[in-house]
Amino acid sequence: MDHEELLALVDEHMRRGAQPESPAARVEHVGAVVRQSGPDSVWNGVLWSDLGTRAGVGTAEDADRVDRVVADQIAYFTALGQDFEWTLYGHDRPADLGDRLLAAGFTPDEPETLMVARVADLLAGPAGAGRPGADGITLREVTDEAGVDQVVAVHEQAFGADGSRLRRRILAQLAESPDTLRIHLALAEVDGREVPVSAARLELHPGTGFAGLWGGGTVEAWRGRGVYRALVAHRARLADELGYAYLRVDASPQSRPILERLGFAALTTATPYHYGH
Repeated sequence: MDHEELLALVDEHMRRGAQPESPAARVEHVGAVVRQSGPDSVWNGVLWSDLGTRAGVGTAEDADRVDRVVADQIAYFTALGQDFEWTLYGHDRPADLGDRLLAAGFTPDEPETLMVARVADLLAGPAGAGRPGADGITLREVTDEAGVDQVVAVHEQAFGADGSRLRRRILAQLAESPDTLRIHLALAEVDGREVPVSAARLELHPGTGFAGLWGGGTVEAWRGRGVYRALVAHRARLADELGYAYLRVDASPQSRPILERLGFAALTTATPYHYGH
């Protein structure tokens, strides 16, 4: 399967045909937009849009139509009292949609790379070789609030960001739809005790063939020791056991080279545009 076919599968199953991430979430198809909304415990944002030709919006009338659709999404989420995200992929239309989101008041994060791999190919390559851990590292599944607190602490250390919203989302998902999430901590022995040094999540999307890799944050002192790779390999094995054919990830510049060496294909960019506080 070539890159264009993989990208079409992601669009079909994970974006245009997305299912709600939990019972509290609502996915709507509104014209040329697919969005998810709900309480603060779910991700609020635009999953997919098709608002013009790849070359651009064409006429002034086309441009006004695109801007009205953007304004409608702002009005919708603002009425809900929710900040939200418009995830813009490199092949989305029109080509100047990013500029239009900026003009409407959105703030972009750094671009990431949408990467996909067949699970069978990963396990036949470096990710399937040897034991799933790294030297001196123990992997443990998280199923309770105390473990979630450790995951959030790792997230805050690794990314330098507040993890309170992440904590609420993970706890809600574990309570409402635990079959769609697997969370793992990487623990290192330091001075005779186990210390969390990395954390990662496997998001499961039944009926799509896709599982998603999220998180993967490692505290600075433990980077470069194979911990992230061990968590990827472990989640690939788990996805295979659960019957998933593909893994997808929005990779940071730091994780992309590791994922490429493991067998992931880079398909396009993914840039989160945020609106709100």
